[in-house]
Amino acid sequence: MTCAISCHIFRCCQNLPPACYLPPRRYSMLRRCNYSIKRLILASALPLMLLLSTSTVHAADLVVSAAASLTNAFKDLGQAFEAQNPDTKVILNFAASDVLLQQIIKGAPADVFASADQEAMNKAEAEKAVLAASRKNFANNQIVLIVPADSQLRIQQLQDLAQPAVKRVAYGNPASVPVGRYTKAALEHANLWDVVAAKGVPAQNVRQSLDYVARGEVDAGFVFSTDAAIMPDKVKVALHVPSQTAVSYPIAVTSNTRQADMAAKFVAYVLSPAGQATLARYGFLKP
Repeated sequence: MTCAISCHIFRCCQNLPPACYLPPRRYSMLRRCNYSIKRLILASALPLMLLLSTSTVHAADLVVSAAASLTNAFKDLGQAFEAQNPDTKVILNFAASDVLLQQIIKGAPADVFASADQEAMNKAEAEKAVLAASRKNFANNQIVLIVPADSQLRIQQLQDLAQPAVKRVAYGNPASVPVGRYTKAALEHANLWDVVAAKGVPAQNVRQSLDYVARGEVDAGFVFSTDAAIMPDKVKVALHVPSQTAVSYPIAVTSNTRQADMAAKFVAYVLSPAGQATLARYGFLKP
């Protein structure tokens, strides 16, 4: 069964060139590559394929596909849910929201979908990939601009990104990453998108953008405040970025789930006081 699942995901992307299997991480290589969303789908699908191929998938396993920014919080939520439901194992799959959606549409196993913005969930509804009646908003977040912890740059407003000293800026790819869409909207509102895009280092998800800044490979990067909080020794927040829309997270049961009741139970747990307390501990705001 696991082999069939893995093969199905692979067949969805088998028409892609071999170069997409190992997306370059360094800035110099990134600038020469223009990734399509299909390539991102395969790159993020591989961890799920490996996970499912090395473990036995049981009927009681609950696959939760969640935005990359939810990684730490949902690991705790998954463990707490398993403690309350010992016959159920929560399998977590993290990636950019649009990439997760495409996996689900292509037939990858998923019982719950948690997105980092409303646009990805709207697409999920339009594609009938989720049960619309199960859709709930469960958390809010904020966009911040971060710099390496030892940075000497003085960035006090978005306009400071135009200064020559700022040469590389990381942000999520707006075509497939919610934090990238929020970032682009904020920069367009400030008439700075073209300026920053010329220095841009697009990331496959928000955690990759965080990683670029933490390793000092870029001068600054846009991430969620919850992501910045997990590396206080390596990055620092230069400024909070005003968002043109609320940075809200929706969650829903998928249409192809084989255990709708348990999936709905997980959604309910995320919305429960205990679930909300866990999210708050990681810096998420109430919806």
